[in-house]
Amino acid sequence: MQGRNPLNDRTRRFEAAALPHLPAAYNLARWLLRDDPQAEDAVQEACLRAFRFFDDLRGKDARPWLLGIVRNACYDWMRQHRHLADQVEFDELRDSGIDESGVGSSAFGGGDPATLWEQRATGQRVDAAIEALAPAFREVIVLRELEELSYEDIARIAGIPIGTVMSRLSRARALLRAALRAEAPDAQAGGKRDAST
Repeated sequence: MQGRNPLNDRTRRFEAAALPHLPAAYNLARWLLRDDPQAEDAVQEACLRAFRFFDDLRGKDARPWLLGIVRNACYDWMRQHRHLADQVEFDELRDSGIDESGVGSSAFGGGDPATLWEQRATGQRVDAAIEALAPAFREVIVLRELEELSYEDIARIAGIPIGTVMSRLSRARALLRAALRAEAPDAQAGGKRDAST
Protein backbone atom coordinates (compact mmCIF):
# COMPACT_ATOMS: atom_id res chain seq x y z
CA MET A 1 0.00 0.00 0.00
CA GLN A 2 1.34 3.36 -1.02
CA GLY A 3 1.73 6.19 1.52
CA ARG A 4 -0.14 9.48 1.29
CA ASN A 5 1.48 12.28 -0.63
CA PRO A 6 1.85 15.23 1.77
CA LEU A 7 1.81 17.73 -1.12
CA ASN A 8 -1.57 16.43 -2.29
CA ASP A 9 -2.95 16.60 1.26
CA ARG A 10 -1.69 20.18 1.59
CA THR A 11 -3.22 21.07 -1.79
CA ARG A 12 -6.58 19.59 -0.78
CA ARG A 13 -6.53 21.47 2.54
CA PHE A 14 -5.62 24.71 0.77
CA GLU A 15 -8.39 24.27 -1.80
CA ALA A 16 -10.94 23.53 0.93
CA ALA A 17 -9.86 26.62 2.86
CA ALA A 18 -9.41 29.10 0.00
CA LEU A 19 -11.69 28.19 -2.92
CA PRO A 20 -14.97 29.13 -1.17
CA HIS A 21 -13.62 32.67 -0.77
CA LEU A 22 -12.56 33.28 -4.38
CA PRO A 23 -15.71 35.28 -5.25
CA ALA A 24 -15.05 37.64 -2.32
CA ALA A 25 -11.38 37.85 -3.30
CA TYR A 26 -12.27 38.75 -6.88
CA ASN A 27 -14.89 41.27 -5.71
CA LEU A 28 -12.34 43.06 -3.52
CA ALA A 29 -9.70 43.04 -6.27
CA ARG A 30 -12.16 44.33 -8.87
CA TRP A 31 -13.23 47.22 -6.65
CA LEU A 32 -9.66 48.12 -5.73
CA LEU A 33 -8.16 47.85 -9.21
CA ARG A 34 -11.28 48.83 -11.18
CA ASP A 35 -10.42 46.47 -14.01
CA ASP A 36 -11.55 42.87 -14.51
CA PRO A 37 -8.38 41.42 -16.10
CA GLN A 38 -6.15 43.13 -13.53
CA ALA A 39 -8.39 41.84 -10.74
CA GLU A 40 -8.13 38.30 -12.12
CA ASP A 41 -4.34 38.61 -12.25
CA ALA A 42 -4.20 39.96 -8.70
CA VAL A 43 -6.36 37.12 -7.36
CA GLN A 44 -4.22 34.58 -9.18
CA GLU A 45 -1.04 36.12 -7.73
CA ALA A 46 -2.65 36.22 -4.29
CA CYS A 47 -3.62 32.55 -4.52
CA LEU A 48 -0.06 31.62 -5.41
CA ARG A 49 1.19 33.62 -2.41
CA ALA A 50 -1.48 32.11 -0.18
CA PHE A 51 -0.55 28.58 -1.23
CA ARG A 52 3.12 29.31 -0.63
CA PHE A 53 2.39 30.57 2.90
CA PHE A 54 -0.58 28.32 3.67
CA ASP A 55 1.20 26.82 6.67
CA ASP A 56 1.19 30.31 8.28
CA LEU A 57 -2.63 30.35 8.42
CA ARG A 58 -3.73 30.49 12.05
CA GLY A 59 -7.24 29.50 13.02
CA LYS A 60 -9.94 28.05 10.86
CA ASP A 61 -11.25 31.16 9.06
CA ALA A 62 -9.24 31.57 5.88
CA ARG A 63 -11.43 34.36 4.48
CA PRO A 64 -9.77 37.37 6.20
CA TRP A 65 -6.35 35.80 5.67
CA LEU A 66 -6.93 35.33 1.94
CA LEU A 67 -8.55 38.75 1.50
CA GLY A 68 -5.57 40.33 3.22
CA ILE A 69 -3.26 38.69 0.71
CA VAL A 70 -5.50 39.82 -2.16
CA ARG A 71 -5.49 43.37 -0.77
CA ASN A 72 -1.70 43.37 -0.59
CA ALA A 73 -1.43 42.02 -4.15
CA CYS A 74 -3.72 44.83 -5.36
CA TYR A 75 -1.75 47.52 -3.56
CA ASP A 76 1.50 46.05 -4.91
CA TRP A 77 0.09 46.28 -8.42
CA MET A 78 -1.07 49.89 -7.85
CA ARG A 79 2.38 50.87 -6.57
CA GLN A 80 4.11 49.26 -9.55
CA HIS A 81 1.67 50.78 -12.06
CA ARG A 82 0.96 54.08 -10.34
CA HIS A 83 0.79 55.93 -13.64
CA LEU A 84 -1.95 53.56 -14.86
CA ALA A 85 -3.88 53.03 -11.62
CA ASP A 86 -6.21 56.01 -12.01
CA GLN A 87 -6.68 55.70 -15.76
CA VAL A 88 -9.05 52.73 -15.67
CA GLU A 89 -12.39 53.88 -16.97
CA PHE A 90 -15.62 52.97 -15.21
CA ASP A 91 -17.86 50.88 -17.45
CA GLU A 92 -21.47 51.33 -16.34
CA LEU A 93 -22.80 48.22 -18.02
CA ARG A 94 -19.97 45.98 -16.80
CA ASP A 95 -19.81 47.37 -13.27
CA SER A 96 -23.50 47.82 -12.56
CA GLY A 97 -24.52 44.16 -12.40
CA ILE A 98 -26.92 44.66 -15.30
CA ASP A 99 -26.86 42.10 -18.08
CA GLU A 100 -27.02 42.96 -21.79
CA SER A 101 -30.82 42.78 -21.84
CA GLY A 102 -30.91 45.65 -19.32
CA VAL A 103 -32.19 43.48 -16.50
CA GLY A 104 -30.25 43.22 -13.29
CA SER A 105 -29.57 40.28 -11.09
CA SER A 106 -32.31 38.52 -9.15
CA ALA A 107 -32.11 41.29 -6.54
CA PHE A 108 -33.97 43.49 -9.02
CA GLY A 109 -36.39 40.72 -9.89
CA GLY A 110 -39.25 41.10 -12.33
CA GLY A 111 -41.75 43.89 -12.16
CA ASP A 112 -42.50 47.40 -13.23
CA PRO A 113 -40.05 48.66 -15.89
CA ALA A 114 -39.98 52.13 -14.30
CA THR A 115 -39.02 50.61 -10.95
CA LEU A 116 -36.35 48.46 -12.62
CA TRP A 117 -34.96 51.52 -14.40
CA GLU A 118 -34.91 53.52 -11.15
CA GLN A 119 -33.15 50.67 -9.30
CA ARG A 120 -30.63 50.35 -12.12
CA ALA A 121 -29.95 54.10 -12.13
CA THR A 122 -29.57 54.13 -8.34
CA GLY A 123 -27.19 51.17 -8.49
CA GLN A 124 -25.11 52.90 -11.14
CA ARG A 125 -24.92 56.10 -9.05
CA VAL A 126 -23.85 54.12 -5.97
CA ASP A 127 -21.26 52.15 -7.96
CA ALA A 128 -19.87 55.36 -9.46
CA ALA A 129 -19.70 56.98 -6.00
CA ILE A 130 -17.82 53.96 -4.62
CA GLU A 131 -15.49 54.01 -7.65
CA ALA A 132 -14.66 57.67 -6.92
CA LEU A 133 -13.47 56.90 -3.36
CA ALA A 134 -9.78 56.65 -2.59
CA PRO A 135 -8.62 53.00 -2.33
CA ALA A 136 -8.37 53.10 1.50
CA PHE A 137 -12.02 54.17 1.76
CA ARG A 138 -13.17 51.94 -1.11
CA GLU A 139 -11.71 48.82 0.52
CA VAL A 140 -13.44 49.33 3.90
CA ILE A 141 -16.79 49.99 2.18
CA VAL A 142 -16.43 46.87 0.02
CA LEU A 143 -15.31 44.68 2.92
CA ARG A 144 -17.97 45.90 5.35
CA GLU A 145 -21.00 46.63 3.18
CA LEU A 146 -20.58 44.20 0.29
CA GLU A 147 -18.65 41.35 1.91
CA GLU A 148 -20.24 41.91 5.36
CA LEU A 149 -17.02 41.36 7.30
CA SER A 150 -16.62 42.34 10.94
CA TYR A 151 -14.50 45.32 11.98
CA GLU A 152 -12.00 42.86 13.45
CA ASP A 153 -11.66 40.99 10.16
CA ILE A 154 -11.30 44.23 8.20
CA ALA A 155 -8.58 45.35 10.62
CA ARG A 156 -6.73 42.05 10.05
CA ILE A 157 -7.08 42.33 6.27
CA ALA A 158 -5.98 45.97 6.04
CA GLY A 159 -3.38 45.69 8.80
CA ILE A 160 -4.79 48.67 10.69
CA PRO A 161 -6.32 49.16 14.15
CA ILE A 162 -10.09 48.67 14.58
CA GLY A 163 -10.44 52.38 15.44
CA THR A 164 -8.93 53.26 12.07
CA VAL A 165 -11.35 50.87 10.36
CA MET A 166 -14.27 52.59 12.06
CA SER A 167 -13.05 56.09 11.23
CA ARG A 168 -12.33 55.18 7.58
CA LEU A 169 -15.71 53.54 7.29
CA SER A 170 -17.42 56.59 8.79
CA ARG A 171 -15.54 58.91 6.43
CA ALA A 172 -16.27 56.66 3.41
CA ARG A 173 -20.00 56.61 4.24
CA ALA A 174 -20.01 60.40 4.62
CA LEU A 175 -18.27 60.80 1.25
CA LEU A 176 -20.78 58.45 -0.38
CA ARG A 177 -23.74 60.32 1.15
CA ALA A 178 -22.32 63.64 -0.04
CA ALA A 179 -21.70 62.32 -3.56
CA LEU A 180 -25.18 60.83 -3.81
CA ARG A 181 -26.80 63.97 -2.35
CA ALA A 182 -24.94 66.10 -4.89
CA GLU A 183 -26.53 64.09 -7.69
CA ALA A 184 -30.02 63.98 -6.17
CA PRO A 185 -31.10 67.60 -6.96
CA ASP A 186 -30.17 67.17 -10.63
CA ALA A 187 -32.14 63.94 -10.85
CA GLN A 188 -35.14 65.46 -9.06
CA ALA A 189 -35.05 68.62 -11.17
CA GLY A 190 -35.01 66.51 -14.32
CA GLY A 191 -37.94 64.45 -13.05
CA LYS A 192 -39.99 67.58 -12.22
CA ARG A 193 -39.27 69.13 -15.58
CA ASP A 194 -40.42 65.96 -17.35
CA ALA A 195 -43.56 65.73 -15.23
CA SER A 196 -44.65 69.30 -16.08
CA THR A 197 -44.34 68.86 -19.85
